[in-house]
Amino acid sequence: MRKNQSLSVALLVGAMLFSCAGSESAEAAKLPARSEIPAESRWKLEDIYPTDEAWQADFDRLKPLSQKIASYQGQLDQSAAILFECLNLRDELGLTSGKVFAYARMRRDENTANSHYQALTSRTESLLAEVGAATAFIEPDILAMPTEKLAAFRQEESKLAPYAFYFENLLRQKKHVLSPAEEALLSKMSEVGHSPENIFTMLARADMKFPEIKDDQGQITQLSEGRYRTFIMSPNRNVRQEAFQKLFATYAQYRNTFAATLGGTVKKNIFYASSRKYDSAIAAALESDNVPVSVYNRLVDTVNENLAPLHRYVALKKKVLNLDEMHMYDLYTPLVPDAHIKMNYEEARTLVQQGLHPLGEEYGKVLDQALSSRWVDIYENQGKQSGAYSWGVYGVHPFVLLNFNHRLEDAMTLAHELGHSLHSYYSNSTQPYATHDYTIFSAEVASTTNETLLLDHLMKTTTDPKKKMYLLNEYLESVRTTVFRQAMFAEFERDLYARAEKGEAITADMLDAMWHDLNVKYYGPQMVVDKELNAEWSRIPHFYYNFYVYQYVTGFSAANALASQILNEGEPARARYVNFLKSGGSDYSIELLKKAGVDMSSPEPVRITIQRFEQRLGELEKLLAQ
Repeated sequence: MRKNQSLSVALLVGAMLFSCAGSESAEAAKLPARSEIPAESRWKLEDIYPTDEAWQADFDRLKPLSQKIASYQGQLDQSAAILFECLNLRDELGLTSGKVFAYARMRRDENTANSHYQALTSRTESLLAEVGAATAFIEPDILAMPTEKLAAFRQEESKLAPYAFYFENLLRQKKHVLSPAEEALLSKMSEVGHSPENIFTMLARADMKFPEIKDDQGQITQLSEGRYRTFIMSPNRNVRQEAFQKLFATYAQYRNTFAATLGGTVKKNIFYASSRKYDSAIAAALESDNVPVSVYNRLVDTVNENLAPLHRYVALKKKVLNLDEMHMYDLYTPLVPDAHIKMNYEEARTLVQQGLHPLGEEYGKVLDQALSSRWVDIYENQGKQSGAYSWGVYGVHPFVLLNFNHRLEDAMTLAHELGHSLHSYYSNSTQPYATHDYTIFSAEVASTTNETLLLDHLMKTTTDPKKKMYLLNEYLESVRTTVFRQAMFAEFERDLYARAEKGEAITADMLDAMWHDLNVKYYGPQMVVDKELNAEWSRIPHFYYNFYVYQYVTGFSAANALASQILNEGEPARARYVNFLKSGGSDYSIELLKKAGVDMSSPEPVRITIQRFEQRLGELEKLLAQ
C-alpha cells in the first residue's frame, strides 16, 4: 500500500483498539438499520463518488494506468520532462487509488455485514498491491542516475519543484533502496507479509468466542471485546474480576498461536529491514520520517525515570476504592463513577465548538463546515464498524466515523477525530499531492490538541466539585493510557525485536514473562499484577504495525505543549499551530513541530506532560479530601 493508505490503517487501529464499547452497548436487535438513520446524520460519501458506477469507472482506470507507468521503467534518466511525467502519473495513481480504497472501505464500515462492499474492499486491496508493484521501479531508477543529472533535471524543469522534499528524503535513504527487480519482488510480497496480521485479526475478532458472565444487574451476558470495557469499569468488583479473568483466560488458550502470529510479524519486519541494509528493524521503521532511534529510546527512558506519579495514582485509586489489594482489574474503575455527563449530539457539537474557540476564527469556520456539511457519520446502526476514526481523501473533504452514545466521552471523541479531519483538510487544501500526506508522528498532535483544549474549557466552566473530579479523573486516565501505557507498549516492542535480532526464539513463555515484568515496573508496589494479565500482549493489535505506537506518546506530549502555548500566548502560537496543520508532509515531522514551537528530540515535552499529570493528580487529591 502507498503511504497514505498505511497511515489511514494505522490510525484506524489506534482509534478502534479500546474504544469499541459503544458499538455493543445495545443489543443488535435494538439498533436501527442503516436505512433508518436520517440522511443528515450520515456522512455524505457521495462527495467521493456519487454512485458505485462512478467508483467502478475509477477502479477500472487503475490497471491501465499501472500498465502505462510501467512503460517508464528505465527511461527516467532520459529527460526532465519524462521524469516529471512519470511522477505526475504516479500521483494520479495514488490519488485515484486513495479515493477508491477509502470509498469502498467506508461503505463497508457503514455495515460490515454488507457482502457487496466487503467484495469491493477486497478487490481494491488486491489492486493496490498491483499498483505498488507497478511503481516499484521509480525510486531505484531515480537513485540510479547520477546526482548531478538529477540536480540538472530539477533546475531545468520547474514542474519538478513540488517534489523537492521528496527528492531530498529519497537521496537521504539512497543506500536502503534496492534494485528495481528487488523492489518489485518486495512489493509483490506485501500481501503475503500481512498474513500474520490478518490471522491475528480473524482469530481475535471473528473466531474467538468468550464465555458468559454476570453483569451489574446479575443478568447472564455474553462477554466480548466490545463489552469488556464496560465491564472492566464497573463499580461492582465481582463483575470486573470475572470479566478480566474470563477474557484473558480465553486469550491464554490461544497464547501459542498468538506467539506464532506475533513472531511471524517480527521476523517479517526484521527480514525487510535486513534486506534494505538497516542496522535494526527499529532503525528501518523510524528512518522513513528521519526520526533517530535515540528519540525513541529517550522517550522510554524519560517515562521510566518518571514513574513515581503513576505509582502515586495507583495508590490513590487503592485508597479511594477502599481496597486491601489493588488488582489489574481495578485499574479502569472511575474514581467518580456517578458523575457521567450526558448530552445529545447537538449539545456535544456546541461544546466542541466552544472548547475549540481558542484556535481562532479561521479554524472555527472550517469546523462549522465539517459539522454542518455531513462530514460526520454520527449514530450507531446494525453492523456499523465500532469505535471512531477520521479518514482524509485528497481532493475531497475528510470524513469522521462516530458511534455517538450521549456521553461526554463521545464529545471528546468528536473533538479528537475532528482534529484529524481539520489537519487533513488544511494539509490537502494547502499542499500539492506530493507533500500533502502527514506522518503518524504528526497525526496524533492535532487530535490530542483538540482534546486538551476541550478539557481545559470544561475545567474552567465546571463548578460542580463532583463533575470537576470526574474531569480530572478522565484527564489522569488519558495520560495513564496514552503516555504511560503506550510507552510500556513501546518498551515491550523495542525489547522484543532486540531479543529476536539476537536469535532468541519468540515463545509464549518469553512474551508472558516480558509483559509481566513491565507491568510490575510501570504500576509499582501497590499493584498486584495478576497472572491472567501475562497474556495481555496477545490481544494488542498495535504490535502488528511495527514501531508506530510510541508516536501516541510523542503526539500527546507535543499536543499538551501546543495547547498550553495557544492558551497562554494567543495569536502567535495559534498562527504557528495552523501553519503546522497546513504543512502536511512538506518537511520532517520533528522539524515541523519545532517550527510550531515544540522540540520532540528533547525529553522536555514528555517530562512536562508527566509534571502536568502530577499537578492534576494533586488537584484531585485535594478535592477528594474535602
